[in-house]
Amino acid sequence: GYAAVFNTRTDLGYFTESIAPGAFRESLDRKDDVRALFNHDPSLILGRSTAGTLELSEDEKGLFSRIHPPDTSLARDLVISIERGDVSQMSFGFYVEQEEAEMQKDKPTHFTITKARLFDVSPVTFPAYPTTEVDVERCLRSRLEACGVKPEAAKAAYELRKREIEILARVFR
Repeated sequence: GYAAVFNTRTDLGYFTESIAPGAFRESLDRKDDVRALFNHDPSLILGRSTAGTLELSEDEKGLFSRIHPPDTSLARDLVISIERGDVSQMSFGFYVEQEEAEMQKDKPTHFTITKARLFDVSPVTFPAYPTTEVDVERCLRSRLEACGVKPEAAKAAYELRKREIEILARVFR
């Protein structure tokens, strides 16, 4: 999913903020040790860049993350919550290394983060940036394809899994 989307303003109360394209480039180039957590909780780890279980990249849209979650009850439960749409967005933890401030009379100051040091990306319940997204389909399909499953079969397997979840949701209402 996208933990950050570029050029999108968010209102953080006393100020607004946006992330400039390229803000994470140096952090990614340095190969900073970034964790994938659930709701920014360090006890709920899903992956780690230095372990190869978290892949991060910047594209024209924002900060893309691919998490290869462990086979744990936390990760299985989270995947189901994402598939159901209960968890549908992401967030990121960072230190500001460089920013630009824009001040206007009678408006909150706007900060544009131009350089940030990442330390976590997280599927979250309440994102600061509502335009972020997390999706299991792409991950499940790419995992199946990496195991040699043809793309059409990977899509069919995902659709089957989705139908199973819908049936279970109806049964346990």
